[in-house]
Amino acid sequence: MTLESLAPYLVIAGIILLLFWTQKSKLKGVFGAGTPILNSYTTDFTLLAKEGKLKPVIDRINEHARIIQILSRKEKNNPILLGEAGVGKTAIVDGLAQSIIASEVPSSLLDKRVLGLNVSALIAGTKYRGEFEQRLKKIVEEIQRAGRSVILFIDEIHLLVQAKGSEGALDPTDILKPALARGDLQAIGACTMEEYNQYIKPDSALERRFQPVFVGEPSVKMTIEILKGVKKVYEDHHHVRITDEAVKTAAELSHEYIKKRFLPDKAIDLIDEASAKVRLETIEIPRRIETLKTSSNKKLEIVHLQKMWDDDKNGILPAVEPEQIREIITMSTGLPVRKLK
Repeated sequence: MTLESLAPYLVIAGIILLLFWTQKSKLKGVFGAGTPILNSYTTDFTLLAKEGKLKPVIDRINEHARIIQILSRKEKNNPILLGEAGVGKTAIVDGLAQSIIASEVPSSLLDKRVLGLNVSALIAGTKYRGEFEQRLKKIVEEIQRAGRSVILFIDEIHLLVQAKGSEGALDPTDILKPALARGDLQAIGACTMEEYNQYIKPDSALERRFQPVFVGEPSVKMTIEILKGVKKVYEDHHHVRITDEAVKTAAELSHEYIKKRFLPDKAIDLIDEASAKVRLETIEIPRRIETLKTSSNKKLEIVHLQKMWDDDKNGILPAVEPEQIREIITMSTGLPVRKLK
């Protein structure tokens, strides 16, 4: 085969190689050595979604559709999620990342990466005047170099306003506003309604850049469905089986007895801790059996514990029942178990 006959193949190979390195350069701009600040202070939601590490998102259809609609706009395409702590604002962003990975978004969003900014870490350790602002400025610059391929999720966005330094210092939001206005930066903010009114709304230029999306607390009925959707995550982590009755009890009792917190977060916490309790009690079974052997009237209890231990070893997982949920409520509130119905 002569060199002349190989020429077309060499041209094709060269084009493929060029496309490969071009794509690699784009990815490097977001995740490689060219973006050290962005890498240090963000979490890649789309990567977590691709690896199956995000919890399934139940309901929130309206909020999900609304943020995709806003993100698809030509201008003012930055949503801000407004709702109490624990109602599921971050879960909506999880759902967005999952939809991107599943190619269930408009074409304009298919190549986007959702990166969550850790504002607290960004602020922490800044000793000198202007140090925090410089970090934020570099993040914006790195995103711009990435070619508008990033959606920056800023949870507790009001902290950026709070972080404003002394008189004469650069306002952190003044770094964001021009980039948002030009479309060089696309962001999703999140905070409570109170924080929005106190910190975001007074800055009319910043307020104009964001479109509010209200995230309300789910009902007890919807919380039960949410818990059913995410319970496998906790079953797999704790190696337990969570009954539907425990799920229902967690939603109802957390709503009734745990005040100043919101569904579904407080109900999920009950499921998580009750599951941890059941797993720890199972691990302790051999020690408990040895202790009980010193008592002559504990034979039935020993038999029961031995069966539980054998079941666990044979892959029959211990169950999280309503009783464990009530016990966690009692530990949290001080209310006697017998009063929890």
